[in-house]
Amino acid sequence: MGKVGLVVAAVCAVGSCAVAGVLVGRRIRSRCKWGRALDVLSEFEEGCSTSTARLRHVVDAMAVEMHAGLTSDGGSKLKMLLTFVSRLPDGNEKGTYYALDLGGTNFRVLRVQLGGRRSTIIRHQVEQQPIPQHLMTSTSEELFDYIAMTLKQFVDREEGDFDQEPDRSRELGFTFSFPVKQTSVTSGVLIKWTKGFAIEDTVGKNVSQCLEEAMTKKGLDMRVTALVNDTVGTLALSHFHDEDTVAAVVLGTGTNACYVERTDAIIKCQGLLTDSGGMVVNMEWGSFWSSHLPRTSYDVELDDESTNRSDQARL
Repeated sequence: MGKVGLVVAAVCAVGSCAVAGVLVGRRIRSRCKWGRALDVLSEFEEGCSTSTARLRHVVDAMAVEMHAGLTSDGGSKLKMLLTFVSRLPDGNEKGTYYALDLGGTNFRVLRVQLGGRRSTIIRHQVEQQPIPQHLMTSTSEELFDYIAMTLKQFVDREEGDFDQEPDRSRELGFTFSFPVKQTSVTSGVLIKWTKGFAIEDTVGKNVSQCLEEAMTKKGLDMRVTALVNDTVGTLALSHFHDEDTVAAVVLGTGTNACYVERTDAIIKCQGLLTDSGGMVVNMEWGSFWSSHLPRTSYDVELDDESTNRSDQARL
């Protein structure tokens, strides 16, 4: 082999060693990072661990708060809000209905045709729209005008497959996934915004009325026939398919639960009577806290940086 060949071979060898060195170095660093990641996950897992005994303490603490919330308003971390929903769908509903779901950075509009036979949904249509960031902190009028405009555009694109009685006003189920003090099954006053919304002039207002005024302004002939939050909507759909369903839990932008309670157990509304003897209660358990719940350094940091420390999440 000539000198040139030896030089080339030497250069290739050095180059190969350099590349191998880089790869080995990357692999070592990668393993170090992976090792650190595993350590963090292990620490997090340990911080979140809950024994059966600990879970029982959490259950007992929640049961106490539930009872306190059913006894009086403001007496518990759990709001235990009445929904005035005393009957749930049973699968015999028939006709075309609309729904509006507002509960995060997006909202959905839906049209569904029910066939009147258990578990039969003939057809449905759904569209999702993002809420512009500026509307989450603007005014009540601007937010609901935008929603009503989008809803009208959806209705105007109504397909012929959906049967709609010509002389009948369209009915809308309004899923509003924020703390609301219900005054009837069709109306409720906003207690406070969560999930990044901060529109002060909506607090204390009937949100159904805000929406209906916006729909009227946009020339949309539609009325709110039910105001519920997402947990109640989830319970209603589940009960439509299975009448044994008595509770629902939502895990999403926020978390919440609702269930069917006996009216005689709702002490803060003595004399409350319903045909069914029960009523759906919206727990609003986002504010629940117990010393037995695991709390990691990440929870503390997130809470410290939130806009309402030690209160219901506004994420």
